[in-house]
This record gives sequence, structure tokens and C-alpha cells, in this order.
Amino acid sequence: MPPLLAAAAVTKSYGGVRALRRVDFELQAGEIHALVGENGAGKSTLIRIFAGAALADSGEVRFEAHPVTLRDPLAAKALGIAVIYQQPALFGELTVAENIGLALESGGLWRRIDWKQRKRAARELLSQLGSTIDPERRAATLSMPEQQTVEIAKSLGARARILILDEPTASLTEREVTALFGVLRELRRRGVGMIYVSHRLEELPGIADRVTVLRDGETVETRKMAEVDRATLIRMMVGRDIDAVFPKREVPVGDIVLETRSLTCPAAGVKNVSIAARAGEIVGLSGLVGAGRTELAEVLFGLHRPSSGSILLRGKPVAVASPDVAVRLGIAYVPEDRRRHGLVMPMSVAENVSLARLATAPGMRGLDFQGENGTAREYTSRLAIKTSSVATAVQTLSGGNQQKVCLARWLTAAPAVLILDEPTQGVDIGAKAEIHRLMSDLAAGGMAIVMISSELPEILGMSDRIYVMRGGSVAGELRRADATQERLLALALGEEDAAA
Repeated sequence: MPPLLAAAAVTKSYGGVRALRRVDFELQAGEIHALVGENGAGKSTLIRIFAGAALADSGEVRFEAHPVTLRDPLAAKALGIAVIYQQPALFGELTVAENIGLALESGGLWRRIDWKQRKRAARELLSQLGSTIDPERRAATLSMPEQQTVEIAKSLGARARILILDEPTASLTEREVTALFGVLRELRRRGVGMIYVSHRLEELPGIADRVTVLRDGETVETRKMAEVDRATLIRMMVGRDIDAVFPKREVPVGDIVLETRSLTCPAAGVKNVSIAARAGEIVGLSGLVGAGRTELAEVLFGLHRPSSGSILLRGKPVAVASPDVAVRLGIAYVPEDRRRHGLVMPMSVAENVSLARLATAPGMRGLDFQGENGTAREYTSRLAIKTSSVATAVQTLSGGNQQKVCLARWLTAAPAVLILDEPTQGVDIGAKAEIHRLMSDLAAGGMAIVMISSELPEILGMSDRIYVMRGGSVAGELRRADATQERLLALALGEEDAAA
């Protein structure tokens, strides 16, 4: 049987940079085919070509053995190709039902809309994913996992023959991942072919039939998923062994730098939280999505004002009334959604790196562009940010390199406390190891780090101490030596006896 979709010797360059070099790839009907590789390996470019968002310079794309030219996304959609990108693209001011309806309904601009049917259809699609999101909620109020769920529901409703999923589980809880996998298996049973892009190598054996590895724009190999393990995939992806994805090392721990005492903020859902982070310590915040971890970080950074309790820096109470105040006090925050809240995407690497220093500058002065570029080059080298120039727009960089620019931006301000919200979400295994190594280096230099992560291996591998949150409060505290996945989950689910 000919493949449902195929790329044969596909080559693509951007401004002299070769993104793909004679790449071969085949997707069968009723198959989930994983596509893996480091950031910059060519995965996104191949997806864009299949989605009609880019044209190959040479080579051929085939649909059911027939050569096709996908000149635009409409051409791809006409063939039944649907793409779920890592960053959801919803209309924030519209409701969930309206977003789904716009993607699925046909007819002219002035057509009559059956509002009850639109809501009913949205609710049915969401229920297939095990979601109870209200179809009448505005998309702007949705969390990242909820936005991702709505995007998946849109593709389900389109009855796509080919579904391309770009990091679909990056922001999902374990329960949501299980529900998604159930849907994907049902789609596979119906004959839908799926290209599954993920940096979470550990989840691939449970969902993928085959895996293709790209490296430096070339196809390394295609194997049956059952024939490879995680270590083999890593070697294929990076061309070398990575001995320590979590290079945590023991360093002397100093005095308490950041502390909260009975911190409460009803607007953020934070209730009576008491935590502490010492110099040289990486403190993990664990818990299920919605447990209040990000909300706590936002209170610490001045995005929400507490109603009671206190925040102390080096033992002295402080009023963190705004992010400006937080920065001047030495508190830095790298948010979960780097594209929306962590970076100014059209601006250059140098401009983004300099933003935090501007916030601490005493008064407005003329901009020192030479100094700005010099600092950016220093941190680009220090953090191994892959870019042709510090003048390059951040939006053109890979996810891992964007995350490093986020970190560089705050490191230039020399903070005492660094809050990292999902620091390695959506980055490849090599970039993940580099970011973890940098975290260890910063802790060794005396910085206090608070790390929020939904990945239990990351929490266990990088934290000196772990606070588990549930319902906006701290459910328990575990030392590194005492922490296990079972105990973390037990606390997160409210099963204190099981965690004891």
C-alpha cells in the first residue's frame, strides 16, 4: 500500500541556511509516526511544507503516491491535512464555541448561525478529549493546557485524514495526556495517519508505531518504535551520548534569600503559602495543573498583590507592588509562555537581552547600543545561543534558543532570586541538558532558584527541596533524598497517608 503522505529528497533553504537536505519521510494511513530531533534539526520546516506554509526548493511531496504542490494552507486542508502547533492560535476575544465554529463551519459571512448547535458541537468535541471546558468561556481566559485542548478539538471536528501534532502534550497533565492518547488511538483505528512531534521521548513507546530522527536537516534513520529505546534515540538525535540530562550537583547552601509567610492572595487563588529558598538552592514547586504554582510565582513577581501574609528578602519584609519593584529588589521571573510573556518576538536578541537592565536603570538615559550588543554577544556565547547575529529577530530562533534568550535577559540584571516556570517545556533533549547545567552553575554561584515544573523527572532530578502545591496551598515539603514520584503524586492528589 502506498504511503498516505511522503516527502522524497525534500530540500529547503532560508537565506543561505540549509534547513532540510534531501529529507525522506513516509506516513501510512492508520499510523502514528513520531518525528524527533533537536531544535534546529528541521522538524518545523518539514511540518511547514506538509502544512502548505512553505514550499520545498527541490524534492517532492506525495499524497497517496501522487505528487502534490501545497502552495498554501488551504491546499493542505483540502487534502485533509490538519496541524496542531505547539503555540495555540485562538482568537482571545471569542468564546471556545466560536473558535471551534469558525474553524469547522462553512458558508458566507452573513450566514445564519445556529448558536445552540455550535455550542452542542463544541461540547461534544471537547468531551471526546475528556474535557469539561465551558464552550461559552472566552479563549483569552484559558490556560495553556486548555488552549491546546481546544486546538485538538478543532482538528477532530475537521475529520482530518492526516493530523500533525507539534508538541501536543507539552502543557498537559498526566490525566489529559492519557485522554489525548485514547483519542489518538481511536483516530488511528479509523485510518487517520498522524505525525507526532515531541521532545518527551519517554512518552513515544506508548503511542508511536514508527519514529524518524532528523539531525542537522537530514534524515538519520526511520525505525519501528519497538526497536529503539530512549538512549538510542538520544544518540541518533545528537550524535553523541548525553550522560546527564539532569546534571544536578551538590553545592554549599547559604542563608535564606526568599521567604513567604502565610502568603495569601484571593485574586490569584494563593492561600496561606509559606516557603523558603536559600542561596545556592534549587527549590522545586510541584503539583497538578491548576494547583497554584504559576499564580504563586506571579504574586512573588508583583503581578498580583497579596491580601495578607508577607514576602521577605534576606529576612526583611518587602512590598512587591509591581514587576518593576520585583526587578529592582532582585527577583527575576521567566514565565511559562515565553512567546507571549517572556520575549518581544519581533525584536532582536540584543534588544531582548537588554530589557531587564533597562528596568533597573536609574532614570531614562540615551541607549548604549554598542554596550547592548556587547552584552548580548557575551551572554550568547555564555549560554551557547545558536544565532547568526545578536541582531537576529528572536522569533526566528528555535524554542530552546528562545528560552536561553529569556534566561540571558534576566541574568544581565544579576538577580538574587530566579523563578523559572516550566524552564524546559517544548525544548529538545540537548537544550534541556544545557539549561539544567546552567541552573546548576547559577546555584553554585549563590543564586536562589525556584523552579516550577510539571515533569516529575525534572523536579526530582534538579531540586534540593520540593514543595508540592494543591488548591493554591502547600500540601507538603520533601527533601531531595526523600522524594519519589509516588510521594509527589500522593501529595498533589491529596492522599497524605500514601505520601507519609
